[in-house]
Amino acid sequence: MFTRADIEAREETTLAPYAMRAGQSRGFQHPCEPDPFRTAFQRDRDRIVHSRAFRRLQYKTQVFTNDEGDHFRTRLTHTIEVAQVARVAARRLGLNEDLVECIALVHDVGHPPFGHRGEDLLAGLMKDYGGFEHNRQGLRLVEELESRYPEYPGLNLTYEVRESIIKHAAHFDRTKIPRRYQPNESPLLEAQLVDEIDSIVYDCHDIDDGLRGGYVTVAQLQAVPLWQGAWNEAVEASPRGISDKLIADRALRRLMDSLVGDLVEHTDAQIRHYRITSLAELRACSQQLAGVSPSLRLAKESLEAWLFANLYRDPRVNRVFHKARRVLGDLFEFFTTHPDSLPLEHAARAEGAGLHRAVADYIAGMTDRFAMDEHRSIFST
Repeated sequence: MFTRADIEAREETTLAPYAMRAGQSRGFQHPCEPDPFRTAFQRDRDRIVHSRAFRRLQYKTQVFTNDEGDHFRTRLTHTIEVAQVARVAARRLGLNEDLVECIALVHDVGHPPFGHRGEDLLAGLMKDYGGFEHNRQGLRLVEELESRYPEYPGLNLTYEVRESIIKHAAHFDRTKIPRRYQPNESPLLEAQLVDEIDSIVYDCHDIDDGLRGGYVTVAQLQAVPLWQGAWNEAVEASPRGISDKLIADRALRRLMDSLVGDLVEHTDAQIRHYRITSLAELRACSQQLAGVSPSLRLAKESLEAWLFANLYRDPRVNRVFHKARRVLGDLFEFFTTHPDSLPLEHAARAEGAGLHRAVADYIAGMTDRFAMDEHRSIFST
């Protein structure tokens, strides 16, 4: 029977020298006794999965709101896909899979309802009150807002997982990083990897959702070189007479494989180029080490520009989000004007955090469905 000490000893011998080992963690936010069988990062994973913020991702928009169909990705299914792909990539690079899984599972918990449009709206509404950004909100959730333990607020996660939330971006703004998270230290390679996998996964699954929802067509996608190459390979590898839908599925798998494969190979090349042989050298390296190769990055950016113009700004998508913006705007105005209507726990928080921040916390925690229901209950009389 393996104990925590056995797992930590195995990490010492099997992980790359620049990987983060559970036994080297800077510890939990609040002191607690070590678990006899789980490492610190395995405990983090369990706490994240059992949190309310994680469960709410099931009804938060990725691109298409959940009332548009049962098969579209949500924030939760996106998160699970990122975790699965990231673990495979981490294994190839000799990184800590448990830590990578934690970072992937927690990376989107700070997102408000209605996707990036919802975040953009809250950022505008909070412009004069400290702003709003989903990484900062995710850190607030795991450090303060989740309430599961009588001894302290938050989920009591390790330093490394909390740090990864606030530094979740390839080019994060060091001036906005709290001093307790060492702004001058580069993110762990596990965190850098998840950030890149996140981008690859949503590029691929947004194509899939767009095709299956009829928002874009295979013919339109032929204008994108990265897709055209994957499609041609899929056609050559497929028997005659199969449907375009099945060929598209194979093309998506090839696209994902090529992007992830390039990411792993280029990241490994970057590690060798900058002669990273320890965790300390990784922390001191100012370069972003995880990433796809320059040529593929240009092709990937071209794909993302096409998706922005042809999928994310499709009139049918815009219609839904204009409605969503009205819902969130109305709710924000109502609760800041009538703070006595806030739930008691949020009203109590307003005394310390400020009314507008308490309202933003409340709205950011809503699912799409709850926001619509709350709006209907307030304004439909």
